[in-house]
Amino acid sequence: MPVPFRGSEIDEQAQRDYAHWMRTQIVAGVAVWAHTGRGPHLTTQQRRLVLKTWREALRHKVIIAGANSVEMAREAKQGGADALLAFPARQNAADYHEELSRELPVIAFYLYEAAGGVDYDDATLHAILSVPGVVGIKVATLDSVVTFQRIARVLRDHPDKLLITGEDRFLGYSLMMGARAALIGMGSALTDLQAQLLTAARSGDDRAFMRLSAQLDAFGQATFCPPMEGYIRRMLWALAADGVIPDDACDDPWGPSLPPEERDVVRRFVHEARGC
Repeated sequence: MPVPFRGSEIDEQAQRDYAHWMRTQIVAGVAVWAHTGRGPHLTTQQRRLVLKTWREALRHKVIIAGANSVEMAREAKQGGADALLAFPARQNAADYHEELSRELPVIAFYLYEAAGGVDYDDATLHAILSVPGVVGIKVATLDSVVTFQRIARVLRDHPDKLLITGEDRFLGYSLMMGARAALIGMGSALTDLQAQLLTAARSGDDRAFMRLSAQLDAFGQATFCPPMEGYIRRMLWALAADGVIPDDACDDPWGPSLPPEERDVVRRFVHEARGC
């Protein structure tokens, strides 16, 4: 979940409105403090506010909290999170995941290097997935189908672990490759269409799957494009265009500035998706 900001301050009402809107969506839960939610950049007080808002709004849903340290993991546990999304580790990756799992169940995170991730080799992936407290791995390569295929093959040796797609730019194909859940920044807006895609994949409705996959690929192209860090602001723009948050609660203090015409593109796509 991205965090609605006005300048450098969280718009608390916009965030509450967003959380209550998400409660109406067909989701198993949400992730806070992750890359999209700027978790490592938020102050401790801001993180607690974000988690509290979502925990109160989604009492019966799963709340996953991003964590890059044991301290952050404990903070998440105290705030009522159900699981952790472990930011990538550059050294002693298996030990790091095991340590985090003493606090809460852990989802490992393969994130492409340009976004601060680590290119885990197969041996490291096997070691991470062998940690009992690791329930699965979210894979976000951005645009490397080959890497996703490699990780999917590794998962075959760990049938008790969940392959979770984080692939905003090839969501449909990642489901075809065996992903059984989606934990994606793109899912923070037009969430219903993405839930429908997963339902179509599960039920074998090929016609709906192909239609929705093409539509969401176009949405990914409009929002996950250079400069890539701008996608967080673009997702907030999409939420505003959908009437979820106010137009002026779409700041991202850590992201690049974007030209107004980009917002027009996002707005137009959302309106077309809604038949407006």
